Amino acid sequence: MKKHAIVENKKVYLNNWIGFKADIEQSGKIIKINGTPKNALLTLSSDDTYGFDGDYLNGETETDMEAKRCYLLEDARYER
Repeated sequence: MKKHAIVENKKVYLNNWIGFKADIEQSGKIIKINGTPKNALLTLSSDDTYGFDGDYLNGETETDMEAKRCYLLEDARYER
């Protein structure tokens, strides 16, 4: 069974893109999942050379975010 997390009642997996808000709305690719599916801590990666935006993340290329603070992106596929 593949490791997954629950975001908005859907399973998300490694390499899926999800949205989150840290100062501003942005998105990141899941590169690590820790914890249980319903209480997961996700490590997200930015595909931007300059990293994530906003005062809080300010150029970081990776960040940890609780799955419950994330949301699904409209044009992304999540079920496998």
